[in-house]
Parts: sequence; structure tokens; C-alpha cells
Amino acid sequence: MIEAVGTLLRCLQLASNMMLIGGCVFLAIAEQKSLESGHSWLARLKKTFPWLATLLLIGLVGLLATTTAQATGSPENSWNPQAWLDFIQKTRIGFIWTLRAASALAVLVIVLYIQSAPAAPWRYVIGASAAALPLALGSLASHSAAEEQAVLATVTYALHLIVASIWFGGLPGVILVASTIATGSADERSHIGDVLARFSRLALVTMIVVVISGLVVANRMFETNYAGLVATTYGWLLITKLTLLAVILSIASQAKSLWIPSIRQRSEQAATSGQKLRTWVTVEFGLAILLVIVATLLANAVPAKHEVIDNWPYPFRFSIDATWDDWLVRAIVLTGLVLLIIAGTTIVLSRKKQWATSWRIAVPTLLGILGLGATFYPIAIQSYPETYRKTPVPFDAISIANGVELFTANCIPCHGPQAKGNGVLAKTLPKQPVDLLTEPHTAMHTAGDFFHWLTYGRFNGVMPAFGEKFSEEERWDLLNFLHANSRGYQSRIITPRILPEQPFMATPNFSYTAHDGSSGTLKDFRGKQNLLLVLFSWPESRVRLDQLRTASTAITTTGTAILAVPMTDLPPDELTAIAQEMPFPVITQGGREISRSYALFRRTLSIPDLFSEGTRQSHMEFLFDRFGYLRARWIPRGDGPSWTDMGLLTEQITQLNQEREILPPPGDHVH
Repeated sequence: MIEAVGTLLRCLQLASNMMLIGGCVFLAIAEQKSLESGHSWLARLKKTFPWLATLLLIGLVGLLATTTAQATGSPENSWNPQAWLDFIQKTRIGFIWTLRAASALAVLVIVLYIQSAPAAPWRYVIGASAAALPLALGSLASHSAAEEQAVLATVTYALHLIVASIWFGGLPGVILVASTIATGSADERSHIGDVLARFSRLALVTMIVVVISGLVVANRMFETNYAGLVATTYGWLLITKLTLLAVILSIASQAKSLWIPSIRQRSEQAATSGQKLRTWVTVEFGLAILLVIVATLLANAVPAKHEVIDNWPYPFRFSIDATWDDWLVRAIVLTGLVLLIIAGTTIVLSRKKQWATSWRIAVPTLLGILGLGATFYPIAIQSYPETYRKTPVPFDAISIANGVELFTANCIPCHGPQAKGNGVLAKTLPKQPVDLLTEPHTAMHTAGDFFHWLTYGRFNGVMPAFGEKFSEEERWDLLNFLHANSRGYQSRIITPRILPEQPFMATPNFSYTAHDGSSGTLKDFRGKQNLLLVLFSWPESRVRLDQLRTASTAITTTGTAILAVPMTDLPPDELTAIAQEMPFPVITQGGREISRSYALFRRTLSIPDLFSEGTRQSHMEFLFDRFGYLRARWIPRGDGPSWTDMGLLTEQITQLNQEREILPPPGDHVH
């Protein structure tokens, strides 16, 4: 109940605020076009301003009451002034509300002054500017204000609201002025035509800004979860909003191209056009109110990017990643886009050439259907209820090490020891296993797709179902291994020299405890230090460890930490003896999982290592930048002496230190 009342009050204050802005702008245009101030519609429109300002204040007070009740979890606090005061004093939302209420009070004073003072455009401009302030302040409490790069997101959202207000709030003025067309003189109709034409041009510009800023805001609310458009509350509200906007734009188009230009014609034609204009703009205004209600619900809905799609309701989805490599798909999709462009062009052309109504509808509709089919059908692929399910198991070394064991025990006969699809039973199967190593299947399909296949099997049992054999966590572990295995193959292009300004490889997180009592995770280094991760064997790596021991002070002074990880299980005494000689942490717990996971990143361009069970490297070093990305790697067997020249290693670190943050931190889960 509180939520419903709160939504109504939000809608009330938003609509009244927007109508004040648009009403002032409309009157400023009317005054600039020298309309006589004695027109009754001018006075009627101006009289609404104090009422609208009062409704704005009432809406804000009601919003404070309901928000306080929701924040404290006590409906009684909606009528408790002390609870209101505490909310205002102790919360950021309360502080923003204070600013909005103060600015709304100022708006009331200003519109009372406007009503009593002689008409002048500058007074209306001041009124519109003042009314924009509480609206802009409200954006500080929106979803946009909680985004990264909040300033840009908030400014964009505030711009979206303000320009939309110019159009929405101007509609009552259009309705009022249209009602005077039938009784006005030729000069008055000419002036009215000028006012409406100018407002129409302004509304066109504002609509373009509304659409662009709206797309920017909506894109931030989806990020990469575009499936949420048709599977989340936020998505369906957005579709409803866009549908209403499409109908509104259709009406506005008719008004701009037909009815407004006819106002300057003969009195009978002008009266007919004025009546149609009044009727349809009234409809447009009604739809606009619905749109404001939907926008209010949208502003309070959970953004699609935060909503989990546990059960995808459709048997298909659209995927560019999974289909675009096929040239035929690209050709058909591009053909579909061309058809859609021709359909749009046909709509304009048919109106200009005045085609018969049946042709004006049939031709663009047929082209549109063909274009939509050709654009979307080729990129449609099969999907499952779990397709967009998010994995609860982090992409880390423990999960991957477990996945390696599960894969080794259950999957190698068909998929092969490296998941290349070349197991000993592969050729006996009616459906050949796919190559999960060198082909980008993990990038083309969602984590949920793989989870479904692991749970229920594929190809009528050719791939068995593991839903009953493995726990849910084990199935996600297998998926994490497949992703790590695929990324390990992609990492073959990483060399001892970094690619400047090109972070792209996100590797698994890991946890560790070292001989010196330190502990932590790979993520702990983000934003603080680069990391040189050294996977060593003993005694094969003795010389290299001695070199790192000598150079450790020089390396750490560059803002780079060193972690050493034994690649084999060493006797405790021997590991202790090694660690005591090292001035940097040597991992004593967690090394096995780290070693097994990062062994998947052993391939180089010169040694792709694709067959049999794969080789085992005796020494590997990984250099991470301070933002969490793997940037360089040295494998003595494939890369030669390389980082034995400490100057070369220091040079890479120096370059990393000169870079700014280019990408957001790597995600904690696969997708």
C-alpha cells in the first residue's frame, strides 16, 4: 500500500513539475510572437501555475512521508514528523529532498509573481528555469546517480527530464490555443499558427534530445544484459514507454505536417484543422500522462542489469557472437537492414507522392516484415530456461582445479585430454564432440547454456546428462574450467613484452597463504600494485629464484609485488628452507590450485601444445597490471632468456605504471 501511494505521489510531483516547465516555455513563445495578452487561454494557462506549484509541494511532502515509512520499515512513521526530521538529517536522500522542497517553494513564489506581473517572455523563462531546478535535483536520487561516472549519468538523466518537460508541459497550451481557432480572426489565426509552428519546431528538437538521452540512460540500466528487455519488469516497462512514445510521435507528425499549416487557411478549413488539432493533442496529452506514469514506475524498478533471469521464457535468443562468423548470416542480416531502410523511405515517399491508402500501408508493411525477418532470423539460436542464469561459483583457482579433476575423470574419453574434441571415443560417436579448446564456444554461448547441456545432456544422449551425477556447484566448476581452458589458449599471444594500452586477458582469482604469514587474493592487488606471479619448480628454478631474490628490492620499488608459487608438492621442510631464503612471499597454502589453474595459460605461439595430454612447464611467470589484467608472461621454454634480462622486465613494469585504467576490473564470474 505504501509503495502504491508513494508511486502516485512521485507521479504527481513529476507531472506537475514538468507541466510548469513546459507551460512557462509555451507562454514565452506566445509572448515572443506578440499575441495579445487579452486572450483568455493565456490567462487560463497562467492560472494553472500556482496550482501546479502547490501540487509539486504536496507531492514532495507526501513523498517524504512514504519514503520515511519505507526506509524505517514502519508505516506509522509516514505520519510521524520526528521520523521525517530524522530521515532528512541522517540520509542523503533526505538532504536531497530538502533541496528539492526549498527549490519547489521558490518556484511557488516565482509563479505567484508571474501571475500578478505584466506578461513578459523573460519572466516565463525565469519561471521555467526555476521549475527545472527541483527536477534536476531529483535526478541526484535516481539510479543514474548510483552509477560509475555518476556525474555524466546524472546530467544525462536530468537533461532527459527537462527537455521532455518542454514538450509535455506545452501540450495543455496547444489544446487551449487550438480551441480559439474557430472563432479567431485571420490575423489571430496567423499569430496562433506562428506560435504553434514555433512550438512544433521546438518539440521536434526536444524529442530528438529525449530519444538520444533516453537511449543513453537505458543503455546504462541494461549494460550487457539486453535479454532483460523482454524478460524483466524494467524491460517490459521500457517497451511500454517506447510504444506510447511511438503513438505520440505519430500524432505529433500529423499535427506538424497537416493541421498546424492549415490554421492559416480559410476560416472553415482552419476551424476543421483546429478541431482535429485540439482532439488529437488531447489524446496525445492523455497518452503523455500514461507515459509519465510508466516513466515513474521505470525510475523505481530494479534496473535490468541487476535483475537475475533465472528462467528465460523463450526457446530462442538472438546472438551476434554465436552467428556472425558465418558469411551467409552477415549477408542476410545486411539485406534485412537494407529492406528496413527502404520500408522507412517508402513511408515518407508514399506520403509525399500521395499514394492510395492501401498501397501506403501494404508496401511499407510488407517490406518491414521481410526486413525484420531477414535481420533477426539468421541470428536467432536455441536457448534454454537456464540460458541467462548467473553462476554462483566465482571464477577462481579452487573452482577450476576442481573442474580439472571432474573433467579428467568423466570427459576425456570423448572430449580428449585438452577438450579439443579428439578423445579416443570421439570417432565412434554419431555426433562429434566440439572443440572446446581452440574454437570460441565459451565466448559464443552463455554460461547458462553450458550449465543446461551439462545438466540434461545433448544430441539425444550422445552427450550424457550429468544433472544427477554432479552437484550444481560441480557443474559450475566444470564450466569455470572450460572457460579457463579456452582463455588459456587465447593467452598464447601474450609474450614477455606487454601490448601497450591493451588489457584484455582476465585470469582466475586465487587465494593464498604465504610462509611469512601474509595471505590474500589476486583481487587484493587491484588498484594498489602490479603483481609478478612466479610459478616455480625445485630445483629447476633455483637460478631464477636467486636472480629474483637479488632483484627483488629493485622490482618492489616500482610498485610491483612478487608472489612465488611451487608447482609441485614439496616436503614441508624443503619448502620452508626455500622460503626462508626469499625476500618475497612464497605460497604455502593454495599453491596447488593456483598451479593447476595457471598451467592452462602455458601455450605460446611457437608451442601451441594442442595434442595428447599437453606438456608441463617447469617455470612460468605472469605479470599483472594494477587493474587486475594479465599483461605479460614469460615461459623460459617457449620465450627464451627474455626476463633473465631484468632490464627488460623492469621496462615492462615501467610501461604499466604509465598507463591509466582502460577497462573496468575483471568480473568475478563467467557469463
